[in-house]
Amino acid sequence: MSLPTKSKEERGSAELGRHWQRGAGNPLQRLRWFFRILGPGLITGASDDDPSGIGTYSVAGAKFGYATLWMALVTFPLMAAVQLICARIALGTGKGIATVLREHYPRRLVLIVVGALLVANTINVGADILAIAAGVNLLIPVPIGWMIVPIGLLILALQIWGSYRLIAGVFKWLCLSLFGYIGASLLAKPDWSQVLWHTLVPTVHFDAAFLSMFVAILGTTISPYLFFWQASQEVEEQVSHGRRWLWQRRAAADRAISNSFWDVGVGMFFSNVVMFFIILATAATLHKAGQTEIASADEAAAALRPLAGNAATVLMALALIGSGLLAVPVLTGSAAYAICEAFDWPCTLDAKPEKAKEFYLIMTAATLAGLLLNLIGVNPIDALYWTAVINGFLAPPLLVVIMLIANNKAVLGRHVNGRFANVLGWATTGLMFAAAAGLLLTWGAS
Repeated sequence: MSLPTKSKEERGSAELGRHWQRGAGNPLQRLRWFFRILGPGLITGASDDDPSGIGTYSVAGAKFGYATLWMALVTFPLMAAVQLICARIALGTGKGIATVLREHYPRRLVLIVVGALLVANTINVGADILAIAAGVNLLIPVPIGWMIVPIGLLILALQIWGSYRLIAGVFKWLCLSLFGYIGASLLAKPDWSQVLWHTLVPTVHFDAAFLSMFVAILGTTISPYLFFWQASQEVEEQVSHGRRWLWQRRAAADRAISNSFWDVGVGMFFSNVVMFFIILATAATLHKAGQTEIASADEAAAALRPLAGNAATVLMALALIGSGLLAVPVLTGSAAYAICEAFDWPCTLDAKPEKAKEFYLIMTAATLAGLLLNLIGVNPIDALYWTAVINGFLAPPLLVVIMLIANNKAVLGRHVNGRFANVLGWATTGLMFAAAAGLLLTWGAS
């Protein structure tokens, strides 16, 4: 029985302590409990290192060397705070973000938010499908343009008739190939004094090239689609545990919020570790060799050759294919969740297409639109990079909306943000606004 005199933090800590004490003297049991609570946050972190992230971080390392390494340290607490806030909104209300917007905010705001998300996600889907085709091209010498439509239709078929949990469970393991960058970084023998310096001491250049990279890294690391995906998956996770009714999800909010701290923290930590070593590997190899421009997936794969020789091509191919196959359903799914919640339509990945027609139609439309964007013919690495820049401009206004929700007692009651979450959340929002504004001013002056 909960005691009304205890704060939510005390109740969450007590619950966590009980879980931990059950495994006292039994490390294996503690480890099992720890892995059992990993879910939406871990998958969100994995999908954050999508092809857009791989391409952006590779370009950053090749073009600027070690100069952007410090961003891995800075973005970790910021992105973790944002995703925790999104999880808190979902767990405190038992609803997705778009549902909360529909019920408590003007309809025009809801339509603007979900419309912008749909546009950004569709562009991202197109870039990621293009990246998957580029990854296949590294393994099979078939023109990229020939593979775009078959790959898009295959992903669409898996989304409609397959189980996303099965898809994610299989393909997220392919993302482990990204850890090849850790080995590549070590074997490339980087200048560790420079690595340490640029990791701990921020380097900022106020020119268009550096500021666009700064915005791109923020945009691909703190991406708008992750906000909605995190929240919707928290609700799905609660439903999968038998909490089908709203009152059941709200009753379990304290424990779920406590668990989400570890789930989100672990997911975001590993996402940033991968980010750090992609930048480090490309800086220690491509930038060091004077190859500061990456125009293809094959050139990005060159950073892995100190580790695996010619097998580096296979590692990069698996990274692009695996992360893309994981990210595309997340992108189309987050857009479908947002729109369906905004119009109060059924939306769940566990439903058959005939039970959630609008949900699957939106996923289909986003995938097909992404395919059409690829027919105009663009460079895969360029597409991934500029997709990140677009997300960097879209994220700041969306963060304002999320922060307003997270501090609205009429929505969240006692689950509103604490002081620390507010400091990090508003700091993230301010930083992304400042970066985007600085880039616009630089473009205007050039």
